[in-house]
Amino acid sequence: MNLLGDIKSRKLLIVKGLLFALLTLLAGAGLLLRSMHWETVCLLLIFAWSTCRFYYFLFYVLEHYAGRNRKYTGICDELKHLFKDDR
Repeated sequence: MNLLGDIKSRKLLIVKGLLFALLTLLAGAGLLLRSMHWETVCLLLIFAWSTCRFYYFLFYVLEHYAGRNRKYTGICDELKHLFKDDR
């Protein structure tokens, strides 16, 4: 088993996604428990929403609407190409 290779198992991908969701919920709950103010709740919701929208922009909008025709390896790679001068 290659630990550094791509995950090919559908079940393992689902488990990985669920673990990310659990980690997100635990981190959000931890932040709210440390500072239970309406401002904190609102800022945390705005942060989560805008992060999801930015991720959607990088990996869906650019591919389907901006005509990106290249492979990417992650967020840093995508940001590098997004700000690269194409002239």
